[in-house]
Formats: sequence, C-alpha cells, structure tokens
Amino acid sequence: MNDTGEKHNARLRQRLALPTVVKAPGVYDALSALLVEQAGFDCAFVSGAGIAFSRYGRPDMGLVTASEVASTVAAMRERVDIPLVVDMDTGFGNALNAQRTLREFERAGASAVQMEDQTFPKRCGHMAGKGVIPAGEMVGKIHAVVDARADERTVVIARTDALAINGLEDAMERGERYLEAGADALFIEAPGTREQINRIGERFGRRTPLVYNLLEGGNSPISTAAEVEAAGFRVALFPVALLHAIVPVMQALLRTIAAQGSTVDQQPAMLDISRINQLLGAPDLLGVAERYKGDH
Repeated sequence: MNDTGEKHNARLRQRLALPTVVKAPGVYDALSALLVEQAGFDCAFVSGAGIAFSRYGRPDMGLVTASEVASTVAAMRERVDIPLVVDMDTGFGNALNAQRTLREFERAGASAVQMEDQTFPKRCGHMAGKGVIPAGEMVGKIHAVVDARADERTVVIARTDALAINGLEDAMERGERYLEAGADALFIEAPGTREQINRIGERFGRRTPLVYNLLEGGNSPISTAAEVEAAGFRVALFPVALLHAIVPVMQALLRTIAAQGSTVDQQPAMLDISRINQLLGAPDLLGVAERYKGDH
C-alpha cells in the first residue's frame, strides 16, 4: 500500500506527466487488481469488457450497468491502493447520466474515468457495427463530467471511436474539441495503420497524454508498449490480457478433472490453499483478529 499519504488520483496525474509509457493491465475483480498491484504496476485499467466477460459471461456489448461497474471498483478500492482507470463506457446515457456515473465512480474509488463517444448501447471498439454520437453532444457530456468532479484531480479521459466510422480527420477534429472541453487525456480508438498512429502521436503527443489499446486479436498494427511510447503515446492498455491468458488454463484444467477425476498432474503449476492464503494476506488478518480477541 502507498505510504506517502498522497491520493491515488494525484499519483496518477504525476505519473502521466512523465515521458515514459504507463503500462496498464486490465482488471475485473479485487483479486486481479491485487495481483497487478503486487506486480508493481503504476496503475490498473478497470475494463468494462473484463467485467462483462468474467462476472456475467457476456461479450462487451453494453450489457454491464454503471452500478455494476461501481460495485466492482469499490471492491477493488477496499483491497488496493494502486490508481484505477475506470472504463465509463458512454457515461451510461446523456450528460446528466454521465454526471451521476462520474460521481458514483469517484465515490467507489476511481482515479480516472474513460468516456467514449459511441452511441448507446456501446460495443467493443474493435467490433464492427458501432456508431458515434455527434461531436457536439460529446463535448457537452465532457463539460458535464468535468463539472461534476468532486475532486479536480480525478482524470477525465475522452475516447473517440469515430476513426473506424468517419475516418481519421474526423477523429482528430473530435480530439481537438474534446480537449478544448476539458478532457485531461485523449484516446483515439483503433487506428489501423502505423501512418495513422504516427499522425495521432505527432498532433497530440506533446500536448496531452494519449492512450493506446493493445488488444490481443484487435486491429492494432503495433503490439508492444515500447512501440506505443515511440509513437508519442503515454498509456498502453492491456484491457483483457489476464482473461485472455487464464481462460485456456481453466479449460485445460477442466478437461483434466473430467478425464482423470483429479488435479494431481496439474498441481505443480497451481497454488495450493496455503500459498493462496499467504498471497491474499491471511497471516496479517489473523494477526489483526488476535488483537481484538479480548479477555475470556
């Protein structure tokens, strides 16, 4: 846990001011957030897709509600001190809905929110068939969210999905308008070529933190955080990398259990109950409980 007394959103702002890229793994529950914190990352990305995949067994198609995201963030914040960048989707409605969502996410423990200009219900930025609202409507929603912050240090990231629909010029013009409206960082989703990536980085990279999505199987022509940094971007998201990795492991283990009725063959690669209790802090909790036992 952080021992400087400095709030998580202030620490995130300080980190974003540095020139080196921020690697932000996607998290979806308190355990994944704890593992990211224990691994020493500067922040984690609370992925709406990750919550949809893991908690509800559904694709990223706008099926998760604001209150469900907020409850997930609150569970993470109770367990970790690492800054959390929270996927806010479209704000879950109009400008008034976006304001309420922002306040709820701040109370839950968000350090930053990422709001996009897709039509509602949204879908994964790397899926076909998405739409975007008029730029002016998104500008109004950004103003609303900025005005609603209880803490001005909470970072507002404006995302546009217009590139795949209207082209790069519209996406970059939207980026200009969103920054003018008060966004603290910019996310132009799913550039499909290195030329597009370079043009975005050249136009915005020296002026604001730029976010890039490193999605396995997505449309990105680059694949490493080093390439993201070289192109002028500041944040490299790995939104569902943990889930993409763990699902095949779970499937393989289930096949073993079905075939053998045992996990013995897999146990060298597994944690046992003692090791997972150690990882999760059981000895510390037992020590706290001992202090409160009282006299008998």
